[in-house]
Amino acid sequence: MTSLLPDLRGRAEHLAELMDDPDCDPEALRRTYAVFPLVNGLVAGWRRAWTERLRPLVASSDAPTTLLDLGSGGGDLARALARWAERDGLALHVTAVDPDERAHDFASARPRRGVDYRRASSADLVAAGETFDVVVSNHVLHHLDDAARTAVLSDSERLARRLALHSDIRRSRAAYAAYAVGTLPLAGSSFVRVDGLRSIRRSWRVDELRAVAPPRWRVLARPPMRVWLTWEPLRASSEPGGVAGRAAAEIAS
Repeated sequence: MTSLLPDLRGRAEHLAELMDDPDCDPEALRRTYAVFPLVNGLVAGWRRAWTERLRPLVASSDAPTTLLDLGSGGGDLARALARWAERDGLALHVTAVDPDERAHDFASARPRRGVDYRRASSADLVAAGETFDVVVSNHVLHHLDDAARTAVLSDSERLARRLALHSDIRRSRAAYAAYAVGTLPLAGSSFVRVDGLRSIRRSWRVDELRAVAPPRWRVLARPPMRVWLTWEPLRASSEPGGVAGRAAAEIAS
């Protein structure tokens, strides 16, 4: 397997993912969205993110905490977060936005209590003056060029009242090899295997992301093979459970 691995020393920013092509096979795209809950459930680590970072911020009262899922794709993360909050007896309202009409149509056909789907970008929400307690994204950063990434992170600072957390793949030989083997049964039925491997090659290592992160954004390596880019307003970071109170534990991890 080692000899079959591509060169992963640098980001392969030139690679395009098949599902990003507006003219891609719509049935293969639908199957890709349909299998995302399984794949993300295994590799994306959002259950850990919910337990460690999100659940402590969610209100237990009748007034729900508001969470924005940027680039929500087929909506599987939004639905999972709403489900976990409901099981924990917490009041959470999730707004899942994606500017891609195909993603919005797929997600909207799968309604879930506590989730609203909207076709919109982060810039649209900023222009409308909207804010949310928490802003998250999954596997969005590696899709963005420098200008788009800067814009989304700037928008996140305007949209998030308490926390922004962008989670993505942490590029490594182990991540590539494990995904290549684990998704063999899915080869040919959707874009999941091809695009997933391209995503890993486009994704960030911790030092690379730190080098381009804006001021006051924190880059953390998290299991399994994840990298988190997080931001908190100064007031929130000084509260119990904020950046100051977690710094030592995060560095140790």
